Amino acid sequence: MVAISRRDFVKTASTYAAAAGLFSTAGLELRGNPLGMPIGCQTWSVRKMIAKDFPATIKQLADAGFQSIELCSPVGYADEGFAGLAKYKGSELKRILSDAGVSCISSHFGIDELKANQERAIAWAKDIGLTQMLVPSLEGPKNPTMDDVKRAADEYNRIAERASNAGIQQGLHNEDFELSMVDGKRTYDVLFGILDPKLVKFQFQVSTISKGYDAAEYFTKYPGRFISMHVQGWSAENRKIVPVGQDSLDWKKIFAAAKVGGIKNYFVEMDLEKMKASVPYLRKLQV
Repeated sequence: MVAISRRDFVKTASTYAAAAGLFSTAGLELRGNPLGMPIGCQTWSVRKMIAKDFPATIKQLADAGFQSIELCSPVGYADEGFAGLAKYKGSELKRILSDAGVSCISSHFGIDELKANQERAIAWAKDIGLTQMLVPSLEGPKNPTMDDVKRAADEYNRIAERASNAGIQQGLHNEDFELSMVDGKRTYDVLFGILDPKLVKFQFQVSTISKGYDAAEYFTKYPGRFISMHVQGWSAENRKIVPVGQDSLDWKKIFAAAKVGGIKNYFVEMDLEKMKASVPYLRKLQV
């Protein structure tokens, strides 16, 4: 495929759209991405930049080629650089994102934040137009009993039901607690059996391949149970995170399995330079 600049691409696409009225530039751009979804990124990786200048950070991400972002709550992640988001009204956040040309339908919230005041979290989510609320972990003990796991799952089911009643999908990421073992089984797998599939979807952290959790395997093992994934390249040889496409993972296989898993969006999550270096590969990847 002949490479053209983004400016030339948009100019050409706009000309044809005006003449024929058959398609939009956005539609053209999305068809080149895996799963036909915008290339997204999780803003946790640029939290220090966000703490200094949110609009400028979003513009930089957009200029790098990202079309959607996933935020972190200004309450649950106040100490991590996101407290400043609270000063913006929902309409102001929407304008900042719109001006940069990116969308945002998902954000992370701390589980303790939702336990303490879920109504406030839901109100903020709806104010800025979110349809997905994710928690990074249920924050159970490192060596849980089955009762620990069941208690955490039951509580999250109740949280997810309240979110569902507000028109928002609740989802669970896989961090420390989810990667523990309970009664000789992976806690993560046990949670799939306890959490209500209608109320709770899952967000897969691809870099957990380092701990033996294979994305494609989980997507096919639990069809329809996932909503999104955090994307990182992984070098099996060096055992470190690298840009997508410069790694040892089979991304065609992962994205094909993601369709089975039910993935609705995905977010690259690495340091900024690695995220930028991942965009060209994701633009060309066909599944």
